[in-house]
Amino acid sequence: MISRNRFLVGGAATLAGASALEGIASAATVVRGVFANGDRSLYAFPQKRPLLVLNSRPPLLETPFSVFDKGVFTPNEDFYVRWHLANIPTSIDARTFRLSVAGSVDRRLSLSIDDLKRNFEPFEINAVNQCSGNSRGFFAPRVTGGEWQNGAMGNARWKGVRLKDILAKAGLKADAKQVQFNGLETPVLPTTPDFKKSIDLDLANNGDVMVAYEMNGKPLPLLNGFPIRLVVPGWYSTYWVKMLFEIVVLDKVDDQFWMKTAYRIPAVNNGNVKPDDVGFATIPINVMPPRSFVTNITNGETLKPGSQTVRGIAFDGGSGIKSVATSLDGGAFVDATLEEDFGKYSFRRWNATIDLASGKRSIAVRATGNDGGVQTTESFWNPGGYMRNTIETYEVSVA
Repeated sequence: MISRNRFLVGGAATLAGASALEGIASAATVVRGVFANGDRSLYAFPQKRPLLVLNSRPPLLETPFSVFDKGVFTPNEDFYVRWHLANIPTSIDARTFRLSVAGSVDRRLSLSIDDLKRNFEPFEINAVNQCSGNSRGFFAPRVTGGEWQNGAMGNARWKGVRLKDILAKAGLKADAKQVQFNGLETPVLPTTPDFKKSIDLDLANNGDVMVAYEMNGKPLPLLNGFPIRLVVPGWYSTYWVKMLFEIVVLDKVDDQFWMKTAYRIPAVNNGNVKPDDVGFATIPINVMPPRSFVTNITNGETLKPGSQTVRGIAFDGGSGIKSVATSLDGGAFVDATLEEDFGKYSFRRWNATIDLASGKRSIAVRATGNDGGVQTTESFWNPGGYMRNTIETYEVSVA
């Protein structure tokens, strides 16, 4: 049985219970899935409200979709969780924690949390964190990996230090090519590669990539990366390394497993191929394409005839949302009203009014980014189950 408590005492984060990440209660509520084999237990891990459990070790916890109708920002307690390796610290003392910066730098650094807060200019940004495999369970034919529904994402206010400021303090050597990040999660077996991710220097120095120590005005939950994590706005969360303890500036392109083999997409058609396609080149997954969802209506719901308010969220990889449009029963798309803009990396709420006649009805929503990126009705597939961004359609009964 997992303790529901997580303590912040004297700057230390703790997951109570030695087996906190090893299982879930057998009496957990079961939520029926929206695709085959999609039933999930709903359970509250430490410092979390009940989330949908895909896996308990390493923890894969999905946000119930109803949360996204409550506001632009996803509460820390509701924020999804995704780890890659099973050995995760259950206790971290922020007072003794250090972030190492090494590699092709002029000065090696060892930074405490206080160093980050006192010696660097604080930086805040609103940004969506979305798992590369969000919505993987809807791929047909199905692929291997965590069978997420649409809740492996969240939007938060992140506060910390710009990565470029840390790199400037260390000083980059002329041969620097990429920056690699390593967190405290480790593999169970020695043959399993340690989880590390790398980005190019131009991205590392773009002024938006950051090392975050706060999330929605509070210390990071342990399961979301306490005490610090990397934030790469606009890019999929595989790069947002949690419990970040090591930054290494590389003099070559990173060729370890998590860059050369894992998290790669077809280098064609925005990562979209047919299931029988072979021989295509691949590249590391990168920027998120536009997506939009209805948040106040669920697929299969029964609604009353007449005027119906439809609302939801939209986002993309950092150009910002230009427009959101809805369609009824396959008809023309009509622009919705965009609500307050919290930044180009944030969820953008929208709303529309449609008139529903009795019978079976279909509601679709489509987002367009300022860079011209747009969702499409085309079926989407790749072997990794990554980057799904087809137009979402909601079948409802009106009576």
